[in-house]
Amino acid sequence: MAFDGIVTKMIASELQNLSGARIDKIFQPNKNNVLIGCYLNKINYLINICIDSSSYRIHLTTHSKPNPTVAPNFCMVLRKHLLGLHIKNVVTNNLERVIVIEFEGFDELDDIVSKKLIIELMGKHCNIILLDDQNIIIDSMRHIYQENSVRNIVPHQKYAFPIIDKSNFLNCSNFSEFYKLLPDEITLENLPLIISTVFNGFSKSFISGILQDLEINNLNDENLEKLYDYIKDIVFENDTSNLDFKFIELNNNKNDYYLSKTKKTKNVFHLNFCLDDFYFEKESILEFKIYRDSVLKMILSVLNKYKKRLDNMNKKLSECDDMQKYKLYGELITANLYRIENIPISEITLENYYDNNNKITIKLDNRYSPSINSKRFFKKYNKLKNTLEIVTKQKNETLRELDYIESVVYELESATSLDEVYSIFEEISENVIFSEKVKSFSNNKKDKIKKSSLTKNKNVSFNPIKYTVEGYQFLVGRNNKENDYLTLKYASKNDIWFHTKDIHGSHAILKLDSHKGIPNNDVLVKCAKIAALHSKARNSSNVPVDYCEVRYVKKPNGAKPGMVIYTHNHTLYVNPIK
Repeated sequence: MAFDGIVTKMIASELQNLSGARIDKIFQPNKNNVLIGCYLNKINYLINICIDSSSYRIHLTTHSKPNPTVAPNFCMVLRKHLLGLHIKNVVTNNLERVIVIEFEGFDELDDIVSKKLIIELMGKHCNIILLDDQNIIIDSMRHIYQENSVRNIVPHQKYAFPIIDKSNFLNCSNFSEFYKLLPDEITLENLPLIISTVFNGFSKSFISGILQDLEINNLNDENLEKLYDYIKDIVFENDTSNLDFKFIELNNNKNDYYLSKTKKTKNVFHLNFCLDDFYFEKESILEFKIYRDSVLKMILSVLNKYKKRLDNMNKKLSECDDMQKYKLYGELITANLYRIENIPISEITLENYYDNNNKITIKLDNRYSPSINSKRFFKKYNKLKNTLEIVTKQKNETLRELDYIESVVYELESATSLDEVYSIFEEISENVIFSEKVKSFSNNKKDKIKKSSLTKNKNVSFNPIKYTVEGYQFLVGRNNKENDYLTLKYASKNDIWFHTKDIHGSHAILKLDSHKGIPNNDVLVKCAKIAALHSKARNSSNVPVDYCEVRYVKKPNGAKPGMVIYTHNHTLYVNPIK
């Protein structure tokens, strides 16, 4: 990411406006984040410090995170030493990704107390370090110790700033000095990499963005000087209101950013809040994908388990195909015992009176007499008959379970927010077929699973997708539990219910108002298209969609969430609305 030395300098410049703010809250949501709350001029601010190797940064935030019930040790140390102090200064050193927040206040004896918080934002070497007034380390978020090292980050050691072996752009007083530091072999393609390698504080995204802003398509001394002047204007800009972020998009998502010149008037913390929104959106998308994929993986493992069970049942049922044959063998042998010598033989040929007395040869177990073989054939028949009855019942139940699991898979694949995934997880948590997996999944999660409140307060979390079709309200459920509530609780008996025929999808309700009358066929077709869009057949064509009045939709006793039966229905064949 592009939280480079330039961004660090400008963010620190804005945070300098917090000088005098009193520290009143500190908490550590996870191993990579520390949130510091402060109060200034009757306004509360929250500083977010993140040292995650892929999204390290510091900025003000309006998106608070859960405060753990038990505070980690480092958080307790920060509270002990910083609560009640005031921010004195926020500084950076050249263009290094290191920010120093200086604190000052009074202790119980009214003596002046000074502390420093060092935030090192250097990829996998990120750290947060608390120092006393003698620059002695009190504690750090990550302890680093190596034998004979000149820079160990452990308590009671003297703090030393990181050693930087790159050139300092601030020391280049003109273009000539800048140009001399560049290697001879340089091209437009490798220019961002070279500058970020030679000079401290510049990311490749920053240089690439400037080349794009200046529309530089070829490399020569004139264009290099334009690049130098542009960088200089940004680096030496003291007023952050003249700067703004430009975002780089990848697959319609903001993927990166860089600082650019602008002339807009902004809030004194504009850059801070821009970064706050950027990272909040990025982390929300990432958290959603990770959590959804984890739940989906768990459900797919249950789905595979039931598919294997179904395969085993089909094998057992295929063995029952010989059931009538064994019954026939037993009957024929029993009917002919009077003329069969009762000694062990390997086979016998008899007339099949069920087939015009045509000859049939029956293989026998030569360890037993024909009479015992006939009993064994009847025993096999009865065993397979019982198997057929039991396994058929089990298969029907397994097919219902598979149908439900596949509906949950569809819900997860269609989910677009964490709240929807949380609701789905709560739904499967209440189902016995997922109990073992859910327990294992929950135990592996360090953070508690968020629960929806649909079952406690249906008016709170009931939030179907809403459409307006020629003045009519059209509602679509987002998951099985919401489908049940939408159809069986919320909808009126005269409303029209839509669902794809024999295809997993959402329940959809067309709300009918008495003053609007019965909807015409165009309205029904449009509703059917929306229902098809919210189904597993969204990418198909000519999708069958059933519809009927809600009064004809029933839920059988013991049916899984979202599973209903219906009558008096009509079918429309439509193409989903894209």
